[in-house]
Amino acid sequence: MGKTYERIDGRLRAFIEAQHMFFTATAPLAADGTVNLSPKGLTGSFAVLDDRTVAYLDFAGSNAETIAHLRENGRITLMWCAFQGPPNIVRVHGSGEAVFRDDPRFPALLGHFPAIDPSRHGLRAVVVVTAELIRDTCGYAVPFMAYEADRDLHGRRFEREDDAGLDAYFRKKEHIAASLDGLPGLPLPLPPTP
Repeated sequence: MGKTYERIDGRLRAFIEAQHMFFTATAPLAADGTVNLSPKGLTGSFAVLDDRTVAYLDFAGSNAETIAHLRENGRITLMWCAFQGPPNIVRVHGSGEAVFRDDPRFPALLGHFPAIDPSRHGLRAVVVVTAELIRDTCGYAVPFMAYEADRDLHGRRFEREDDAGLDAYFRKKEHIAASLDGLPGLPLPLPPTP
């Protein structure tokens, strides 16, 4: 039932862009390291950059596992599943990089997300993923669930933080500068907003 794709275009791209939520999975190289699986949402925070490259905005939170794993080994899998309409699951296996706010590429990457006001969400980085394997599977067992709206809690919490406030917030969290397994996480002090 599964199919492998050479690129993210046509029906596949339309499916990915229509989903309100996706998941990221990363892991450290250590055999006993902690595998991380994170849900991602917020309309406008994901973009297909070209037929083999996607990106999403990495916002403030209480962990930095994905960033730590990407800094160590770059391996990442993204997954979308249809909670409405015809069943489908799409996975993009690839290599990823967290492009931080002080990187010269950051402003151009941010231009791919015109619907997002980055000052409202404590934007830490843009995660760029280059696809190495693109596959879909049936998704027959995924339940129907209805999307109602994005939550506004994240924006309300972080819109009141300037760069100094964000840096102070991150320094208080145990697993921001280092992952659960002690890998380097988010570089602190937080680079300033460009």
